[in-house]
Amino acid sequence: MKTDDDALLHLRLAGIIRLGLGGGRGPTDAYVFDPHRLALPSWAMALGDTGPAALLVTLDRHLDVVVPRRPEAVPDRSAGLRALDEHARWELDVRNYDHILAAMEAGLVADALFIARTRPRGAFAGDTYVDTRGRSHRLVVVPTVDRASEAWSHPAPGDAVRDVLEDAERVLLDVDLDCFTSLSDADPTTVLPWPRAIIREFLLPDGSEPFWDAVLQRAVALTLAREPHHCGGLLASGELFRDVAEVLFRELLRVEPP
Repeated sequence: MKTDDDALLHLRLAGIIRLGLGGGRGPTDAYVFDPHRLALPSWAMALGDTGPAALLVTLDRHLDVVVPRRPEAVPDRSAGLRALDEHARWELDVRNYDHILAAMEAGLVADALFIARTRPRGAFAGDTYVDTRGRSHRLVVVPTVDRASEAWSHPAPGDAVRDVLEDAERVLLDVDLDCFTSLSDADPTTVLPWPRAIIREFLLPDGSEPFWDAVLQRAVALTLAREPHHCGGLLASGELFRDVAEVLFRELLRVEPP
């Protein structure tokens, strides 16, 4: 029997905003936060203590696949939400690039489909990650939604997008706001947010509807990391969030933006 404390448990996740997405298509739950490592307790909240691990479909500028400093110390999902929340805040790297493999160590994420363009230093380079509990996890990487949708609809030899999606009972859809930014050619330390038209072209390319249908019909939650320090600062990231929200929520998920 659920209690009032259960219903309000998400309010203990400081720095995480939980949204209801009823009435659209896809997930009915969403979690918004700044540092991407807070995805770990959000995924734990969304999936609960039971049920199969999920496929993670993540859109990012970076491949967040650095192995945690102490992977064997990541609590199992059976340890509960508080243990995973504390681990994310105190043990995961503040550079926000080891939370995905940590989620695999915890038993929350089975496989991952990465729509990402750059690989940080020290990133795991293989296409299969074997965690410290001995479980194997497929890591499928494509650079764009257009490429993912092509691999879903017309897979070429070696494409695994369709394989991981068809094998998944549940999907976690994850978006890092810096997916919609580029580094300036003139000054690589300057981040350039994309205009809304380019965001729409990237998220909703022609022919992507079958791919998004496959993702959203399995999706149980959306997580969205704002990462302002990777998006040009607080003001620039706020404007980018507004533009992304119009496309992501209104056009893709068909709900009102938060």
